[in-house]
Amino acid sequence: MSKFENVSVTKQANVYFDGKCVSYSLELADGTKKSVGVIQPSSLTFGTAAPEVMELVAGEAKVTLAGSTETVTYRAGESFSIPGDSSFDIEVVDTMHYICHYG
Repeated sequence: MSKFENVSVTKQANVYFDGKCVSYSLELADGTKKSVGVIQPSSLTFGTAAPEVMELVAGEAKVTLAGSTETVTYRAGESFSIPGDSSFDIEVVDTMHYICHYG
């Protein structure tokens, strides 16, 4: 999917980690919620409330899920899943553009 149709966008950006991560919240006509954003090269830890799927549109990142010792590298066109009520460490190697699918 290269674009979303019939979507509402929250005007205020979500800015995390001193601007290293900036995203916008979207809601599709069917009520599905997503966010789209960019993470600059950095090492960060994110927490999740609901399950998420992070889809990389561009860039590269090394990801370690909570409770795992395995670090996996993801690139544009790939995605990874994070359970709800969890966290993950991410080292962004090359500026990452992403879509986060919730639920």
